[in-house]
Amino acid sequence: MMTKTQLGKLGLFDAKAPRYTSYPTALHFAGDVGPSDFSSWISKIEPDSRVSLYIHIPFCRRLCWFCACRTQGTQSDAPVNAYLESLKAELTLLGQNLPEGVTLSRLHWGGGTPTLLSAPQMTELAAAVRAMAPFNADTEFSVEIDPNEIDTARLDALHTAGMTRASIGVQDFDPRIQKCIGRIQGYDTTKDAALALRAHGIKGLNADILFGLPYQSKARITESVQKLLSLNPDRIALYGYAHVPWVAKRQQMIPSGALPTPEERLELFETAQRLFLWDGYKAVGIDHFAQADDGLSRAQEAGTLRRTFQGYTDDTAEVLIGVGASSISRFPQGYAQNAHATGAHTAAIRAGNFSTERGHMFTGEDKMRARIIEALMCDFRVDTAAICDQFKVSRTTVQKILRRANDTFAGLLTLNSSGLFIPKEVRPLTRMIAQSVDAYEMSVEGHSSAI
Repeated sequence: MMTKTQLGKLGLFDAKAPRYTSYPTALHFAGDVGPSDFSSWISKIEPDSRVSLYIHIPFCRRLCWFCACRTQGTQSDAPVNAYLESLKAELTLLGQNLPEGVTLSRLHWGGGTPTLLSAPQMTELAAAVRAMAPFNADTEFSVEIDPNEIDTARLDALHTAGMTRASIGVQDFDPRIQKCIGRIQGYDTTKDAALALRAHGIKGLNADILFGLPYQSKARITESVQKLLSLNPDRIALYGYAHVPWVAKRQQMIPSGALPTPEERLELFETAQRLFLWDGYKAVGIDHFAQADDGLSRAQEAGTLRRTFQGYTDDTAEVLIGVGASSISRFPQGYAQNAHATGAHTAAIRAGNFSTERGHMFTGEDKMRARIIEALMCDFRVDTAAICDQFKVSRTTVQKILRRANDTFAGLLTLNSSGLFIPKEVRPLTRMIAQSVDAYEMSVEGHSSAI
């Protein structure tokens, strides 16, 4: 590993960089993509192909201050009930437009808090999904689980609906940190939820934990990681907290003076990383860890790991369809995002229209650069011949892009006729290296610390 002094000289502790869950990033989406484009792209999906489906449920009983997702608080069931009707109508509309024989590769319910739905509502939503497109024998159905908002009836409904993987957000188990970020979730509550999921036959358990939170120290994150490991999750995402109060207003509740410095953030990451590796987890990409027999580990070994809006995935479906307010879809032609406001989205669906309000159509080198960035983020290497073959471009074109990245980080990367490689000790800089491939002008607003 490079020293902090070396990393500092390279700008790691001052840089802001995208997480590259898409390329171009969502900040570059524009209003020139609308419902007609979405409908056209849906119609061009190959018959009998597999697609992935993401359903966004934006409601939470309480809003966590650290969160920058598109969510809204509610103590009433009325807006949730109305939104569920809109989701079912949207799924029906999609089903009417999908080509014949399309099935689901992946299904994910995110938010917000999907588990604030009642058990009957979960059953209704699952039935609407299956009416739109059936599962395959190996379809993975994952749900974000709030341990504070789950019970036996809802677990029964999810199990019956076919859930195969659950994702629990931990963030940190320290009571002082939880209070500071507005997320009170005790270890015992989380443990009970994990045990209940296992008892319901859910084989896949994901967990998210954050570094860079206020008052976090190496001792505190060590204790939280050890508690997390006792739950034996299959996958762990170790995300850096992105403090962007100018974008997510609720983050103004978090005292910026209590946040660790960039150098301390790196120490927190490395502390947690060591614990995961010592416990037998395999490092996946820049910030995920998985057990050796998990699909993410196998995908990384096979070179089929991918990066999407949900982070790293072993899903290879070419199309991702986003359902619900603010959801983003990915097609071979580009990205399409639904209306952000719940009211605007619902109004469009009730009128029998899709609510697409912005997106990006791929042009020029977009798809090629996207794949190069994805390869860097997933595999830490770019195979020149593979890129040339996939996109029918010359070796000169690819090498020019890779040479620019190599020149930006002169002497640190390995560039030769076969491609570009990021050595292990340089990998803290991966997001910055990927950024050197980005052809779009970047504003630091909305992007988090590169570490």
